[in-house]
Amino acid sequence: MSTIDTPTHQQILGPNGTKVVEALQIALPTLIDLALNAKQLHWTLKGSRFKSVHEQLDEVINDVRLHSDEVAERITTLGEPADGRAQVVSSDTKLSTVSPGFLGIDDTVRTMCEALLAAVRVTRAGQAATADIDPITEDLLIGITASLEKHHWMFKSQLEEV
Repeated sequence: MSTIDTPTHQQILGPNGTKVVEALQIALPTLIDLALNAKQLHWTLKGSRFKSVHEQLDEVINDVRLHSDEVAERITTLGEPADGRAQVVSSDTKLSTVSPGFLGIDDTVRTMCEALLAAVRVTRAGQAATADIDPITEDLLIGITASLEKHHWMFKSQLEEV
C-alpha cells in the first residue's frame, strides 16, 4: 500500500510559500475571533432595533465562519496545519475585546464597525503579502475582504444620518 504525501507550500509555491502560509495564519485567529465577538454581541444586544441588528449579526457570523474555514483549508492545502485553537485565537487576534454585559444598539453597531475594520486591515495586509506570490490566496483574501467591507458598510450606515 502506497502513501500519498501532502505537497508542501514549497512544492506548490516555491521558496516564498512560507510568506503565504504566514499571511493566512495571521488572518485565521482574527476571523475566528470576529465570529465569536459577533456571537457575543448577538446574545447581549438590547434596544429598539433588536430584531434587525440581531439578524444582521447572524449574517456576519455565518459569513465569517465560512471565511475562516476557507482560510484554514487553504493553509492545509498548502501542506501546513491551520491553527485555530482557543489559545492561539486569544493571543493572535487583532481585534479588541468585546465589553461584557448587555450593550445597546448603537454600542453594538460601533463595536462591530471597529471589529470589521480591524479584520479588513488584516485581510488587506494578507492580500498585499501574497499578491506577487500566490494569486489563488490573494483572490481568496480579496473575496473575504469584500465581504467584510460590505458588512462594515451596512453597520456603519446605521450610525450615519443623511
